[in-house]
Amino acid sequence: MATQIRPETTYSEAEWQARLDLAACYRIFDLLGWSESVYNHISVKVPGQDDAFLINPYGLLYSEVTASNLVKIDIDGNTLGASAYPVNKAGFTQHAYFHRHLHWAQAICHVHTTASMAVCSMEEGLLPINFYACNFIGRLAYHTFEGVTVRAEEGERLLANLGDRNILMLRNHGPVVLAPTLPLMFLQMWALQRACEIQLATLSMGQPVRLVPDDVVAVHQRDLGSVMIPGVQPGATDFAAWVRRIDQVDRSWRD
Repeated sequence: MATQIRPETTYSEAEWQARLDLAACYRIFDLLGWSESVYNHISVKVPGQDDAFLINPYGLLYSEVTASNLVKIDIDGNTLGASAYPVNKAGFTQHAYFHRHLHWAQAICHVHTTASMAVCSMEEGLLPINFYACNFIGRLAYHTFEGVTVRAEEGERLLANLGDRNILMLRNHGPVVLAPTLPLMFLQMWALQRACEIQLATLSMGQPVRLVPDDVVAVHQRDLGSVMIPGVQPGATDFAAWVRRIDQVDRSWRD
């Protein structure tokens, strides 16, 4: 009988953990309804390899992503190691440019959820009309729609429009969330999605909308840190809770 090679023995311990975290994130996004057929992307830099990152195999549903079938590519688009799957060019172009130029952007997601795309399609963008929206007012950047992001030269404008922010709302398209850790990226995506969902629900009522004043938004943002658990990485508790949830559904992402 042939000896079966465990996939985790093929990678360094740090890379295997990054693969587990990213595969879990894809399954969480899918569970929350944030997947988009075989499209959209979540990527993470490979620990200790600034020029390499992991991204989903093009052609698989988020529910099919596992730690071992994630594709490892460099910032020039070359596949590193063996993979049976290609990478979506739109995913590479956008994510590679940010990973190349923003060393703090260890984790990046781009989604096409109905709520976030709807808000990206509004002239005013996200409005200060709910608790979660107040997290982001004055902290979002916007980029005018130029079509599918497959042209490398658009990367320069994406980066310029992002500026010193970490969330870029692609108008008529959808958000890009960047963060120094994957759990923090997830937490910010979760809060942004809630803000957009509530904005859609509020505006659908057709009544005058009460905007939160700027001074109250400032107090809200100042005090957000006080709800974090001391000594715990922001987003870590939330992410771990959702990992437990997807394990109850299907543990194949760990393969």
